[in-house]
Amino acid sequence: MADDKTFCLDVGAGPIPNGLYVVATPIGNLEDITLRAISVLSAADLIAAEDTRHTAKLLSHYQIRTPLISCHEHNEARRSQEMIDKIRCGAAVALVSDAGTPMVSDPGYRLVGAVIEAGLDVFPIPGVSAAITALCASGLPTDTFVFLGFAPKKSGKRKELLASLTDESRTLVFYESPRRMAALLDEIQATMGDRQAVLARELTKLHEEFLRGRLSEVRETIGGRSELKGECTLLVAGSAGAALVSDAQLAAILKEALTHPDVRLSSLSRSLAATYKTPRKRVYDMALKIQKGIGKQT
Repeated sequence: MADDKTFCLDVGAGPIPNGLYVVATPIGNLEDITLRAISVLSAADLIAAEDTRHTAKLLSHYQIRTPLISCHEHNEARRSQEMIDKIRCGAAVALVSDAGTPMVSDPGYRLVGAVIEAGLDVFPIPGVSAAITALCASGLPTDTFVFLGFAPKKSGKRKELLASLTDESRTLVFYESPRRMAALLDEIQATMGDRQAVLARELTKLHEEFLRGRLSEVRETIGGRSELKGECTLLVAGSAGAALVSDAQLAAILKEALTHPDVRLSSLSRSLAATYKTPRKRVYDMALKIQKGIGKQT
């Protein structure tokens, strides 16, 4: 019911109750949408979209003619009151993001919170999520995991976050842009050791790809490409059951071992690689670099 400050126009009570509908949309393949989502988007009085141009393509594909309005991080506070007023007047408003489930690393939580605070209904319309899509095909433990979204852009905050996750036993799930992926892989390996990881990109699209292996192996694979394209989801094994060794820790171990005159790099590398579950090449290359540094000092 509208309060005294809200002037209600005829919004045309539709076939679904008034309220805010949080609707999941495809992350790539337009067929990855539920029948219920199509029904709600068609029946809603208004669709609040992160990018109206992007959402318009989806609506056109399914011949949905519901009016669109923008709702993104720069106007969400203002839009929230507008949406609340419309819902109070009987409107059914659908909230969508550019791809996947709204508010999973996307704008929208302020709007949802404001609608709830206003005593109005919020209806989740579930569907696809890049994090869950990548996780279920990763081969890493799925019984428990930590979704971290996008790592901080500033180096200091990013390193602080990764350091806090060193002893986390659950599978780690990150979103990251293609141009920052190499740096993130390097920093995770330096902080947590060379764990098992999976890089999923272009999920549900024509060029969908899963790169599996140690962090160093995934890094080497993308390093050999001229350009990494597509939205990326990175999954990293938790600490449970894995021997952890960061670059700094491995360097300290090698420096101590190389003080012995009869040590052989090949056997040392093989032994440490087996102990710490890290590629032998990583150990050997670091040992060779340290050995050369020791030689220059003598």
